[in-house]
Amino acid sequence: MTPSSPTSARPEGTATVPAGARIASPQLIITGARVRTTHGFVKAIGITGDRISHLGTTEDVMAAAGPGTHVIARPGGLVLPGFQDAHVHAPFAGRNRLRMWLNDLEGRQAYLDAIAAYAASHPDEPWILGGGWSMASFPGGLPRREDLDAVVPDRPVFLFNQDVHGAWLNSRALEIGGITAATPDPGDGRIERDPDGTPTGCLHEGAAYSYNDHVVPLPTQAEWEAAILEAQGHLHSLGITGWQDAWVTPATQLAYQSLADAGRLTARVVGALWWDRHRGLEQVEDLRTRREQARSAGAGGFHATAVKIMTDGVLENHTGALLQPYCDGCGGHTDNRGLAYIDRDLLAAAVTALDADGFQVHMHAIGDRAVRNALDAVAAARMANGMTDHRHHIAHLQLVHPDDIPRFASLGVIANCQAYWATNDEQMEELTVPVIGRDRADQQYPFASIHAAGARLAMGSDWSVSTADPLAQLEVAVTRAERGGPPLLPAERLPLTVALDAFTAGSAHVNHDDDAGSIALGRRADLAILDVDILADGFATPDAAPLADARVTVTVAAGRVVHE
Repeated sequence: MTPSSPTSARPEGTATVPAGARIASPQLIITGARVRTTHGFVKAIGITGDRISHLGTTEDVMAAAGPGTHVIARPGGLVLPGFQDAHVHAPFAGRNRLRMWLNDLEGRQAYLDAIAAYAASHPDEPWILGGGWSMASFPGGLPRREDLDAVVPDRPVFLFNQDVHGAWLNSRALEIGGITAATPDPGDGRIERDPDGTPTGCLHEGAAYSYNDHVVPLPTQAEWEAAILEAQGHLHSLGITGWQDAWVTPATQLAYQSLADAGRLTARVVGALWWDRHRGLEQVEDLRTRREQARSAGAGGFHATAVKIMTDGVLENHTGALLQPYCDGCGGHTDNRGLAYIDRDLLAAAVTALDADGFQVHMHAIGDRAVRNALDAVAAARMANGMTDHRHHIAHLQLVHPDDIPRFASLGVIANCQAYWATNDEQMEELTVPVIGRDRADQQYPFASIHAAGARLAMGSDWSVSTADPLAQLEVAVTRAERGGPPLLPAERLPLTVALDAFTAGSAHVNHDDDAGSIALGRRADLAILDVDILADGFATPDAAPLADARVTVTVAAGRVVHE
């Protein structure tokens, strides 16, 4: 049982404030909503400073109120620990929200209309930047430069797709980047081409990342700070009080530190420093220097204690690393097993070195070969260093070989789940299943199996790849379906309390934030108040779970109301 799992140790409404205890009057009291604590449900909660100071009946908690106490009444609601997102890209999502945000649109024409309108309303911007387009909106998942040329012919356009593994460019952007038929593909990516070799306007993986890093103008620190604040406001509105940023560059680290120093970072953030797959073990010293820089800066609320390693790509563009080759539309097999961005032996050496140096390792693994390589790397670290409490975790876990499911628990590896992806959506049916085949499609996102085998689960959105809303993600975790659609592997559905604990206590555990993730006296007051009680009897079932219809009405971070 996780720390936030309620028990029946105390009946609902029983006060948990010790009798006769002398506690200062709380500055905030929440009543009317049920409060899910580590010991069951109570009727009211009081907060003093940044701590939970009172739990009990409405009468008992209100009796402690003073003249300056602020009371929030939310009849019929539910008070939960603040959600923590274990895998999110806040600066990049915030930057796109301030520029070209396509994530909430559907279809090629909607994208083009929005791009044309943005370009017309921002005539002085030298570049049109942003992203969020869906591969499923284009034949084969591949947009073309001509569409962008028709709406923005005079300025470069560079737009990442939703999963940030590919980019859509117009002809002007290709020209500025010097990308022609003679340009070779990088070793870790691909330039999409017509039969005569002419670039079509779509870059995959390392080709897109290299262009973004070396051609697109770099944001200033002020722009990164504005992007983080934009993201923070959105995440707080969804009840999220902390997160792990899964792609922290030196520039975004400085922005986080500056905001934390100024008291403007109201969330608790763990930064996963980016591992450069084009370098080797010598970069461990650089990462150690960056960690010490964050510590010496005294950046309260920002902790540069993790390292993110990208081990492979994604299945839809054939860059996810597979144990067996990709299908050729399932009519046969190719000789392509995808890309392992880091050699298996180097990955093991890197994880071993980082583990010995006290870093947490956060690995991206989509394909079954990538998952096995990541587990093998942790096994090597365990053999060399013994069991540590660095809480290494593997994110995404789209395709996991059944033989590897028990290894998460035995190695102490946390499964970092992106539950929102586990549906039979258009991308799954048209772009994923045809390239992996039906047998392997039935091994996708085995979250319930990993949990049943004894491993700990955490939850992350990968926003802006998909929605940051924990309630929408929880609905899919429970149903494994788009609303009204057929479920994807219903045996892998998670009970609501298990999924909820993963998004609170599980992600807090990943973030080494043992002061959060559950509601108990003395814990830090990180809370999310919902407008309805999603844990009420009969509210949510696997076949009809309207969790995404619930809304967060109040978010409290370290005792401070950051969204209401």
